[in-house]
Order: sequence, then structure tokens, then C-alpha cells
Amino acid sequence: MRRTTKAAASLAAALMLAVGLSACSNSNDGLAQQYRDGDSKGYIAADFAVHEYKTGDQPKAVTFDGTLDDGTKVSNETYAGKVTVVNFWWAACAPCREEAPVLKKADAAFGDDVAFLGVNTYDQAATAESFAKEFGITYPSIIDVQTKSVTTAFAGVVPLSATPSTVILDADGRPTARIVGAIPDASILESLIKTALGASS
Repeated sequence: MRRTTKAAASLAAALMLAVGLSACSNSNDGLAQQYRDGDSKGYIAADFAVHEYKTGDQPKAVTFDGTLDDGTKVSNETYAGKVTVVNFWWAACAPCREEAPVLKKADAAFGDDVAFLGVNTYDQAATAESFAKEFGITYPSIIDVQTKSVTTAFAGVVPLSATPSTVILDADGRPTARIVGAIPDASILESLIKTALGASS
């Protein structure tokens, strides 16, 4: 009798656990659901990692188009012939805020010789512009929250879920390096840009 009671209790506990796990997996809360919904509100933090592509081993040129925070239409053709730094970010992402001064410093170091382009994966234009004003960012950002077309175009180079991420394109639009995670120091980015400039000259 006692064994029967214990067995029944164990079965009940197992059923309750199964129901609980089912409820967790079906929850509308959390990063997984946000990613499935496509709103990309959350980010999956990544350890800082740099990968430089060897000559002849670069991915093919990235083709993209989108609309900047000021309403201007741009594409990869807009940046043809110039080394371009593409940074994926959104305003409330803590690592994005930490690396903003690094990007600003690198942008200032190269002036018109290198193009910088942000890709905002979550915010509307007003929020992106407010962020740029707060951190003194002068280069534009594509607002990619609705279409995700630019994010998808770079999916073979950087993980869709890793924000921030940065890709350096040579003058032909081919990636020369990628950075996953927040850039800790401007000198790292500047060194990668110089390599791309050398390869493009």
C-alpha cells in the first residue's frame, strides 16, 4: 500500500514537472521568443573575438540595401570603392554603449578615407538619432528593425544573435575582418582598418 502511494506521488510529481517545463518552453518571455518574433530586443552577449580573413579566403562581397535614420536610401553601391566599417547595434544594448566612444575615435582617426555605417537592429530612427547625439556619433545608421534585410545580408559573416558585431569591408565590399562583441580599444579597430586599406591600395 505504501509502495503504491509512493509510486502515485512520484508519478504526480513527474507530471507536474513536465507541465512546468512545457510552460517554460511556450513562454512569450525571453530571448528565444524575441528572436522568433524577429524583434531582436534582447542580445546574446559574446566574448570579444576578432577574425581576420586571409587573402583569397575572404567571403564574397556583401550586397545590401536599406534606409538611413534620416530617410536616405543606401546600398552597398553607396560605399563602393571605399573601406567601410559596418557596426551592428541598438541603443539600450549595454556593450553597444560601451563601445560607442571607441567607434567615434576610430571614425575621427580616418576621416573621409574610411566610411563608417551603423546598422540598428531594434530601434526606430528617433531613438538611433538620440543615441548618436548622446555619444557624438556623426556617421549614419541603417534602421533595420522592420525588414532585417541588412542583418540577414551579413548572416554568413557574423552571427545574427551577437550584438554588437562589427565587419570591415574592403573597397570591393568583401569582408577583411569581423569582430564579435564590444570592441575594447580603438587601437584594435584602427589596426584592422589599416590592414584593409593596405589590401585595397
